[in-house]
Amino acid sequence: MKIYTKTGDRGETGLIDGSRVSKDDLRVVAYGEIDELNAVLGVIQAEPEHPDLHALVRGIQRDLFALGAQLADPKGRVGARKAKAAVSEEQTAALEAAIDRYDAELPPLKAFVLPGGARLGALFHHARTVCRRAERSVIALARQQDVDPAVIAYVNRLSDLLFTLARYANQTAGMPEEKW
Repeated sequence: MKIYTKTGDRGETGLIDGSRVSKDDLRVVAYGEIDELNAVLGVIQAEPEHPDLHALVRGIQRDLFALGAQLADPKGRVGARKAKAAVSEEQTAALEAAIDRYDAELPPLKAFVLPGGARLGALFHHARTVCRRAERSVIALARQQDVDPAVIAYVNRLSDLLFTLARYANQTAGMPEEKW
């Protein structure tokens, strides 16, 4: 199988249901930004610090593939057909548990903090901003078409976790938070 198909040469792409849409369709933009977030998490995975975070991040990457599949399916059937292609309330609850776990090791947040710090902390801040952009695209899509509320909740909670992990990475690297 060749990597190129030439089917997108006119600015269209195929969705899971076989329909074709413009590559700038809100649905394509939303799952494209989820894919970008997944790539940023891949860069985080390449960092040697905190091997304890690798399993958590790898699980999130798998969730993001499922989330992208759900967004690429305008009829909303892929999650019902393939369990691994569905994002659920339980996965959002797992993000909340991770937030609580890492936040318990941090000082209380009393001010806005500037993104940056140690390399890993800065990468998590970058991932957080990509996640927020993806969330805005998912919300824009949801205003026009059906989007599973579990998808919206997951992306919202994920940005909170990424912020928490940025703070955690900076703290464990001995980098003080620069307050705004």
